[in-house]
Amino acid sequence: MSFADLHLSDELLRAIADSGYTEPTPIQRQAIPHVLMGRDIIGVAQTGTGKTASFVLPMIDILASGRSRARMPRSLIIAPTRELADQAAENFVKYGKYHKLTMALLIGGVGFGDQDKALAKGVDVLIATPGRLMDQFERGKVLLSGVDILVIDEADRMLDMGFIPDVEKICSKINPKRQTLLFSATMPPPIKKLADRFMREPKVIEVSRPATTNASIAQSLVEVTPRAKRDTLRKLLRGQDIHSAIVFCNRKREVKELAENLKQHGFRVGQIHGDMEQPERMATLDRFKNDEINMLVASDVAARGLDIKGVSHVFNYDTPHHAEDYVHRIGRTGRAGKTGIAITFATEADAENVAEIEKLIGQKIPRAGAKSPVEAAAPAPASAVPASVPPVAAPEAEAKPARGRGRRRGSKAAEADSTPPQVSAPAAEPVATPLQDAPRRTPPHREGPQPEAPRQEMPRPDARERSAREDRGPRRDQPRRDYRDRDDVDVGPGFGRDGSVPAFLLVSARV
Repeated sequence: MSFADLHLSDELLRAIADSGYTEPTPIQRQAIPHVLMGRDIIGVAQTGTGKTASFVLPMIDILASGRSRARMPRSLIIAPTRELADQAAENFVKYGKYHKLTMALLIGGVGFGDQDKALAKGVDVLIATPGRLMDQFERGKVLLSGVDILVIDEADRMLDMGFIPDVEKICSKINPKRQTLLFSATMPPPIKKLADRFMREPKVIEVSRPATTNASIAQSLVEVTPRAKRDTLRKLLRGQDIHSAIVFCNRKREVKELAENLKQHGFRVGQIHGDMEQPERMATLDRFKNDEINMLVASDVAARGLDIKGVSHVFNYDTPHHAEDYVHRIGRTGRAGKTGIAITFATEADAENVAEIEKLIGQKIPRAGAKSPVEAAAPAPASAVPASVPPVAAPEAEAKPARGRGRRRGSKAAEADSTPPQVSAPAAEPVATPLQDAPRRTPPHREGPQPEAPRQEMPRPDARERSAREDRGPRRDQPRRDYRDRDDVDVGPGFGRDGSVPAFLLVSARV
């Protein structure tokens, strides 16, 4: 079947041919005729199957006749994210280039000025995210009573992001005789309840089992430790034949840090996450589409709705917390009948999430190995390097060891002395080695049990030693040393608070 068999206009068929498409996808073949007949539709299909074109193409032909009025759009498309809304707008520009239709895009992160001007003139197609649409409605800039076609795109994503109450408010303000098109990858109970309330005998079109993965995507799971993630990713990025790749992370902070890390290692990489302003995000996507960069690190904000041709690889740097997100992430590759590769990193803490994903997709993800490629190639720990200088001669008996060293290291030193290390031949030039590398010998005064020496008073320094100490300058304990050198008991008035110091304090100080 060709697009001409779907009874589309000649102008529309010409635009489709200019885009390089010749045959419709299954969802397009089944949905387009019913949309042209004015029926409500529930389209259930996985991502990457051409859902956007399945409602954009017939809407262009339907809206070709008629005229828009100020602040009253003729059709409305609601999308959960700015990326999805922008994608729908791009489709209208691409396929409607031979029609004289007007369009406005209401998304967050963009000023109200241009949006207000477009709404004041009147548009045939209004594409919006729920939050910005409600803002404009409450400001009185848009009226929804003239909407004849309502499209709810990625309804299950709306549910995940908490937009269902806003969607219900929007539906209640639109003409109840409108045509409603609802598209979703899954049909959880809240979405079914929404359809039952606001749709009239919808035609259900399901082209594949909900939440199944594309058979043209080769999936694999790499078991890796958290510390080895970055090294493993860089090794895979260099080892794979990558045309373009998207790397998904669970947190915005991880997106920023990973993108900077890859950039420092020479990769052509960009990033996209929720903290970026809309113009900056769109500029990054344009660079990715134009091959200025071939890798994109993204959060789940980009998992759905990114329709980028030629993505050869998807890396789940973090295992997604929700099983449905896994399906949408890897759906960025293997699109339009092409093959793709999806590699997921999983740590021990991700075992439960992996089990939920495998339960949802109905298959076990092949393991790439219990160890990451970096861990498998890691060399064994290096053995101890022998000293390159001869052992230091034992100190003479009368040499005094450093204070406390014999007490702390006596037992270990004895062991080292019993099994001395092998020493290589001395090098041509002496090589300085750290102190701990030199073999230690037990000081003579610590060898064997020593009889306890009688307690003796420390000799008082002679005049020469006292003079040397004074030449070295004042010390923190100088007052105590000066006091111990005194022979008199009475230090004179003013030393203590009440005059002379009692004799018992002087005795304590001497001890």
